[in-house]
Amino acid sequence: MTYNTTRLYLLIAVSVIVMLSWFFAITLWWLILPSAVYLACLIYGSSVIQANFFSPAYCSAQTAEKIIALSFDDGPHAEYTPQVLALLAQYKATASFFVIGKNIHGNESLLKQIDSEGHSIGNHTYSHSFFIDFKNVQGFKNELNQTAELVFNSIGKKMQLFRPPYGVTTPHLAKAAKQLDYHTIGWNIRSLDTTNDTVEVITQRVQSQMQSGAIILLHDTSSKTMQVLEQILNFAQNNGYKIVSVERLLKINAYR
Repeated sequence: MTYNTTRLYLLIAVSVIVMLSWFFAITLWWLILPSAVYLACLIYGSSVIQANFFSPAYCSAQTAEKIIALSFDDGPHAEYTPQVLALLAQYKATASFFVIGKNIHGNESLLKQIDSEGHSIGNHTYSHSFFIDFKNVQGFKNELNQTAELVFNSIGKKMQLFRPPYGVTTPHLAKAAKQLDYHTIGWNIRSLDTTNDTVEVITQRVQSQMQSGAIILLHDTSSKTMQVLEQILNFAQNNGYKIVSVERLLKINAYR
């Protein structure tokens, strides 16, 4: 089910009800039912990136290799991003960092370090504001272009990976990402490391779902994530998983 097919089904349902009302005098109150179903589909499709409702998103990979991808959102963070990089280096793991443009100012050296150590950088918009999903197409393009320019000025590369803030998609966001030629990246293991859950609960959540081809969502923004990350890396190593960046797992380009 996609946005276009859902709209088509709504149009068909409305047309049928109107025709039945015309020929058989049924009440137009029946229009509430398809409208409610349509609204439910919109809410679900917007909030669940794995639904591929508005546009295709890479959320995992089908692979015979025993590999998984780590991804970090919301950085760069002056305190925690260096700690994440140190842990990744210790375990010889690579990852992908989806950065917020406004957090780059003053942290340009971290972008250079991420890049020089073999990790990839993706676009997570400039503001990541709570109301970002109300922007029009040009508003989203401005958000993406601002961050893209800051990253290019730091590492000289043009990003092609994009992760929607909060994992929420909209028709305008999907159109903007397509026009700017981004790969939309989701996940299939959400750690929920920004919640009040304990390190033990978060770690168990990730480890219980770990399987080849998984993309794990973390955030390089807290000490709790550092504790979780170390346990994930240790668990993956002990169970024979190789940890790679998103583009390596998906076999796509991180940069143009």
